[in-house]
Amino acid sequence: MDRVPVLELDGVLLASIQTELTDATVVALQEDLLDRAAATGADGVVIDVSAVEVIDSYLARVLTEITLAVRMLAARTVVAGMRPAVAVTLVEMGLDLPGVETARSPAHALEMLARR
Repeated sequence: MDRVPVLELDGVLLASIQTELTDATVVALQEDLLDRAAATGADGVVIDVSAVEVIDSYLARVLTEITLAVRMLAARTVVAGMRPAVAVTLVEMGLDLPGVETARSPAHALEMLARR
């Protein structure tokens, strides 16, 4: 099973998804992010989806769950780099990411987190 690497940058965890996402990879990402956020006391989590071509209902739900769980750990989550076609598909499918902040790029997400 591929794992999404998680880096720590100045109190922010950055996960850049560069691999095909299976259900197992998504679950591992969720566990890794939550474990690392709790262990490090991270102020924020950035999930870079710029290489992701499809966000299905399962991944959308897990992104929302990660956001809610990270919020309970007193941190913020920002999903960065969503492609326009992916955003349109989510809207067409009637999927919402309630409570999930988005940014144009990982750099923009880091700026957003630094401002707070």
